[in-house]
Amino acid sequence: MMPGTVESLIGRWDEQQAAYITNREQRFDIMLDVVARICETTAGLDVDGSGLIVLDLACGPGSLSHRILERFPRARVLGIDYDPVLLTLASEWLGSQHGDRFAPIDADLASTDWPSQLPADTGAQIAVSSTALHWLRPAQLVALYETLGSVLPSNGIFMNADHLRYDPVSQPLLSAIAADDDRRTQHAAHARGVQTWDEWWTDAVAFESLAQHRAERERRFADRPPTPHAPLELHLNALRTAGFAEAGVIWRHYDDVVVLGRR
Repeated sequence: MMPGTVESLIGRWDEQQAAYITNREQRFDIMLDVVARICETTAGLDVDGSGLIVLDLACGPGSLSHRILERFPRARVLGIDYDPVLLTLASEWLGSQHGDRFAPIDADLASTDWPSQLPADTGAQIAVSSTALHWLRPAQLVALYETLGSVLPSNGIFMNADHLRYDPVSQPLLSAIAADDDRRTQHAAHARGVQTWDEWWTDAVAFESLAQHRAERERRFADRPPTPHAPLELHLNALRTAGFAEAGVIWRHYDDVVVLGRR
């Protein structure tokens, strides 16, 4: 794809994602602020990201990776994803924007051997994820955190931004309020012409460089139906069980949450 086309597709991705996440940029901002603090307070790192390596788990087309690379111009990001369409798009876009500071990694986070796909000298101090890990079954999520605990160093940081739904049985009012907020955000966005998830994907796979990966994408996800949402408590308890010294919420808008864990 021509660079302008890549940027247009990425811009529309960000718009359609924001239609499902009321304060998406606030989520990114709080995560970047934490990264900045780690750079300021960790030996061997600098405020411009010198020495910093970040793992972006299920990076998609690279929205969060791009924001990290923009704010920290000496940092490096390893973007891990199992979706060959989105990973190809991330590689083309971020490669044109940031060169070899972004490295795409084709790996399945549902498998515990995903670290074997990382470079031998990874040395990542921070791992992040945004609007992605809800695709994992609860048991896979627990296993991912256990594996991540062995990848990050002592005092390494993990942040996950995602919808962690209220329990509709024990929290019916909270569930209804959050659902209303989601509907308002989506209605306002779609009324001004923002694409839906399905409309964006229809446009994306019309491009030859992405369409060639469509069949492989369908094969990889054919046996992965939608998964039950893992509640916030499961995330926090799984991180602690995986050896993280502390775990808590650093940002929240109804059931949209940013969780932080420190090794």
